[in-house]
Amino acid sequence: MALDLTDQAIICQALIAATREMGVKLIRSAFSTIVREANDASAALLDRDGNLVAQAELIPVQLGSMAATFGPCAEAYPVDSLREGDFYISNDPYHGGQHLPDVFIFTPVFFREELIGFAATVAHHIDIGGGAPGLNMAARELYQEGLVIPPSRYNFDRDWNGGPLERLLAANIRVPEQTIGDFYAQFAGNSTGAARLQGLCRKYGVGKVLASMAELIEYSERRMRAAIAEVPDGTYRGEDWIEDDGVGDEPVPVKAAVTIAGDSLTVDFAGTHAQVPTNLNSPFASTLSAVFSCVKGVLTAPDLPFNAGSIRPVTVRAPYGSLLNPRPPAPVRARMISSFRAFNAVMKALAQAVPERVIATGFDTTTGPYLSRRNEHGYRVYHEIVGGGYGASARMDGCSGVDGPISNCSNTPVEMLDMDFDYFRVREYSLIPDSGGTGRFRGGLGICRRYEMLKDGVQFAQYGDRFRLRPEGLFEGNPGALAECTILRDGATLPVKSKDSGELRKGDLLTLRTGGGAGYGPPAQRPRERIRDDLDNGFISGQTAEEAYGYRPPVDEAD
Repeated sequence: MALDLTDQAIICQALIAATREMGVKLIRSAFSTIVREANDASAALLDRDGNLVAQAELIPVQLGSMAATFGPCAEAYPVDSLREGDFYISNDPYHGGQHLPDVFIFTPVFFREELIGFAATVAHHIDIGGGAPGLNMAARELYQEGLVIPPSRYNFDRDWNGGPLERLLAANIRVPEQTIGDFYAQFAGNSTGAARLQGLCRKYGVGKVLASMAELIEYSERRMRAAIAEVPDGTYRGEDWIEDDGVGDEPVPVKAAVTIAGDSLTVDFAGTHAQVPTNLNSPFASTLSAVFSCVKGVLTAPDLPFNAGSIRPVTVRAPYGSLLNPRPPAPVRARMISSFRAFNAVMKALAQAVPERVIATGFDTTTGPYLSRRNEHGYRVYHEIVGGGYGASARMDGCSGVDGPISNCSNTPVEMLDMDFDYFRVREYSLIPDSGGTGRFRGGLGICRRYEMLKDGVQFAQYGDRFRLRPEGLFEGNPGALAECTILRDGATLPVKSKDSGELRKGDLLTLRTGGGAGYGPPAQRPRERIRDDLDNGFISGQTAEEAYGYRPPVDEAD
């Protein structure tokens, strides 16, 4: 169908706007703080074949591989068999999913009985069953991490909305009010996307809408291929490490070879460590998302729509049975740490090809503390993603105190935690001076988050990294600071490992300090006015200014 360019532009932008509205609807309707405040959720529109057309700018790792999650659902239940009210649902990491808390729901959108596409949402659910509230650090297989929902088809009126699927899930979850409430928020987001897609069909006709969806995908592919073609042909290599597998002390390497050939790009993770017994394994869908996020972020402009077209020129390979493509039933709950190291390795490889476009390694670690407690009314489960420092780039300092690039969760306000949880309080929330790596451009600062336990019997679990291996700088930039976690109990300071769990008592003070991002370029090239601003803002100490930059404030500026 020949498309009027004006209509095409309006429809394409309306599709993107619809996904953003879906995301807002989901988040504002959610019950749990991890979705409502941290925004650990995403929304998208797909065409009738399951190709990603448009997505909200929320959590990159959840959406980059959405087709991999959709495919097994459509294979088990062909799209031609779908009827009004049906939906696909899955959280199976070995059938295109990510980890069990991330549940994908795909709602078919019909217009005058014709299937025109799918509205899709994914949310991180605060608890999905398993051996411990929210996070079972002792898990050695997937089944110990929670309830597996295989690629399935259900009907909203028959199976949800008080039906058997809703009751089955609620019976296996410690916080059914929060989790089931978040499922309803996903359905609300999908309903919003369906309404907007149907509205476009009423206004412009089904033919124009479907043609615009196809053209938006083709447009993204053309631009991605053009961006790749600007990079010199060749094979570039990068490597990063998880500091340990949660059992031993040896680093776990992730190796990437990035090959540019014309307008195509291939990433091969041959040589990456074998899968590990703990929950650090990254399902292949998560590995795909990490690669796509890095390639798009480095090579393209922010206005390039991320969809099925933008990933067509990119091929990803990871050895089966490796950390980045494990065999079932390996546990995968903490897969973000491995996914981040895949992102880091690809970024380091691209630094050799396009040094002016990359960023230095950041803290880039999903540090996810869980606090939970059961009382006579049931469980209350707290989970938050605590950010750190971004790596610096060739043009600017790294951002401070934010979640990593492929996770992108928001800050959870302390006031909301005070409202929702009565067994702890946040005593401190601050940036850590001197935690960003020095360089011509400085790495972002890490965060200090301090929790006081107000009651006994609080279960604690966390997974993290960069407690022993600092993020590396680029082009003579210096590494960022390490993370650490401690418990102050009865006057004694107890160290906590990066991957750990235990029970906290009333009066315990849990302190989590995240790491900073690395610097970019020689510190000697940092402008004097930037050093002075860092001192004035408390981002660096006078000692760092003098030792790293050779800078002493003039006498009239000194205290």
